[in-house]
Amino acid sequence: MAIEIERKFLVVNDSWRSAIAVYFCQGYLNRSKERTVRIRVAGDQGFLTIKGASKGASRTEFEYEIPLADAKQMLALCDGPLIEKYRRKISFAGMLWEVDEFLGDNQGLVVAEIELESEEQAFEKPDWLGEEVTQDVRYYNSNLSVNPFKSWAV
Repeated sequence: MAIEIERKFLVVNDSWRSAIAVYFCQGYLNRSKERTVRIRVAGDQGFLTIKGASKGASRTEFEYEIPLADAKQMLALCDGPLIEKYRRKISFAGMLWEVDEFLGDNQGLVVAEIELESEEQAFEKPDWLGEEVTQDVRYYNSNLSVNPFKSWAV
């Protein structure tokens, strides 16, 4: 079984911006607590991803590359607004970070994610990392599509 162990953090400054950005557009065919089914266009690639319920920082994840044309057509089948963002991959202290800079109704939100081998795995935090939001469901992309960042009370 494929397990994703991921921690999420807010980003607090701009020192990560020098990395190359790739445009992402994604939508959801299902976004229940038990599972999400996501269609994603990332640059010139398409993906179908199925994720199980989160338990701590872990959940099952199955991701498959699909033809780009199919992914673009499937985005039209998604319920709710699409998520658009730029993703940058940044190596730091032997680990790979993915920094997502959201667009549209989520503009102003920047989140960094790191995938780990275990929930207890230690890692060094870059200086641009802020508060951890792993357990805050508002930051799940599936929730950002229906409850965007711009609508949150400050």
